[in-house]
Amino acid sequence: MPASKQDELIKSFKEMLKSESYGSQVDIVDALKSQGFTSISQSKVSRLLSKFGAVRTRDARGDMVYCLPPELGMPTAKSPLKQLVLDVVHNNVMLIIRTSPGAAQLIARLLDSLGRADGVLGTIAGDDTIFIAPENIEEIEELRLKVIALFDNV
Repeated sequence: MPASKQDELIKSFKEMLKSESYGSQVDIVDALKSQGFTSISQSKVSRLLSKFGAVRTRDARGDMVYCLPPELGMPTAKSPLKQLVLDVVHNNVMLIIRTSPGAAQLIARLLDSLGRADGVLGTIAGDDTIFIAPENIEEIEELRLKVIALFDNV
């Protein structure tokens, strides 16, 4: 695909995700094809979703839709992240975060971006629950307090 056509595809793709109207990759493929991107495939859409960090979240009607998360950076006082995190607990092996419905993937992506420097080895996110594998289980309570502080400061 020529660079200009690729740029057009990416622009259209991002605009579609900003509308938060597409619940499946097939819906995205069909919409892009209707815009003239006839050679688009589900695997290409899957790669684009991954490349741009798209997550599935609930829209105003409660349906699951793809969207682009806000740029990850230092949270600000106006950030709604604190409102999304409901509970942070551990069982001496894993940290568990409960979030508002549809928010877990966004919060997990933020935590993954912090990396191992902050003690997070990795995350697994569902719809409203995140499992965090700590780098060191002997310091799990310290990690729990760091995570709480991260969201208390937003």
